[in-house]
Amino acid sequence: MTSETVPPESGLTVVPPPHGRTAALLTLTFGTFVVGTGEFAIMGMLPEFAQSLNLSLADAGYAITAYALGVVIGAPLITILGARLSRRELLLVLLIMFCLGNFLSIVMPTPGLVEVARFLTGLPHGALFGISALVAASMVERTRRGWAVGRVLSGIAISTLIGAPFSTFAADHFGWRIAYLIIGLFGVLTFLGVLRYIPADKPNRKNSPLKEITALGNMQVLLTLLTAAVGFGGMFGVYTYLTSVLQNVTHVPEWQTMIYMVIWGAGMLVGANAGAWLVDRNINLAAIIALAGSAVIMFAFSTVLHSNLALMLIVFLIPTFVNGLGPALQTRLMDFAGDAQTLAASLNHSAFNIANALGASLGSVLLAHQFGYGSLGIGGALLSIGGLLVYLFALLLLKKSGQPEERSSLT
Repeated sequence: MTSETVPPESGLTVVPPPHGRTAALLTLTFGTFVVGTGEFAIMGMLPEFAQSLNLSLADAGYAITAYALGVVIGAPLITILGARLSRRELLLVLLIMFCLGNFLSIVMPTPGLVEVARFLTGLPHGALFGISALVAASMVERTRRGWAVGRVLSGIAISTLIGAPFSTFAADHFGWRIAYLIIGLFGVLTFLGVLRYIPADKPNRKNSPLKEITALGNMQVLLTLLTAAVGFGGMFGVYTYLTSVLQNVTHVPEWQTMIYMVIWGAGMLVGANAGAWLVDRNINLAAIIALAGSAVIMFAFSTVLHSNLALMLIVFLIPTFVNGLGPALQTRLMDFAGDAQTLAASLNHSAFNIANALGASLGSVLLAHQFGYGSLGIGGALLSIGGLLVYLFALLLLKKSGQPEERSSLT
């Protein structure tokens, strides 16, 4: 393992979409929207979920944990096992797994079996996002990779803006099982879209799982993943307890909570697109601005908890800066992953979920020790600074190697 490995000269194979690039990108964006909705939906319908299964809210939360565990385990495992499949073939397999997991969730009779179903549903999550980003990048010229990746990953932001609130509405009026049924059916629709609109790239039947693993022996890849695992953490620490802040500190009316959730989702959407725009101009600047800017905004969060309007602005800016980091890290992994493109892209979303656990856990510790809700912003800022230091260390190692940070070609 060495930090002196440079990005490979060869990159992703460009395969023209059979029915145009717009249709293909829309299909992939819809797919990330559906999968993102499947992840975030339970947070809004947790009370109804808990009541229907005779669980406390704390015990119902284990279904969220089971899904996150599936994401962390599934991203590397499935990608390695599917090393000989083409990206289109692997996408189709992953969508089948996602749909089956959601359908199993609605028929399982006991809480334990529902948790098993949620774990199975989480298994294809990371690989679906990672491969979707790679397919999107492979359909555009090298200088527009950030735009393509940002457009596809914006589906995640749209899921928080539209998908999760819609799922909450469906759960409140028809039950959480109907909400997951709808998500599963949307997954089927995505499967049909991939079958029709995504280019049939040539599989490498001689590829091996071992090759995927050994190709990750690149310090730049590992440091990029570590940046994600730490740098995204602060956003999740704040998001996990935002409703509690609104109720216990800011004291907003109950109906305003949904407005804050929509504002948060809008910030994620703006961040994904702004970050993608900047990546195509200066990828390192995009990452540094995202991490440094989020640290400043997190510190500001701790000072505005009693101001309704100021908090609204901060709630918009936190995901704007942090989510702007996504396209930069996903694109950087493409540059350095070599023969482990698919695995590295999938692991980025495992790192994202590790950040989720890290941020939420840090928030729990801070609140348990009576530091108050303002400490969430300070803890989040420290995580953003930690991610920034990791990224700067990666750049320092690359500079010390004496080799330029070249960009991989997609042709």
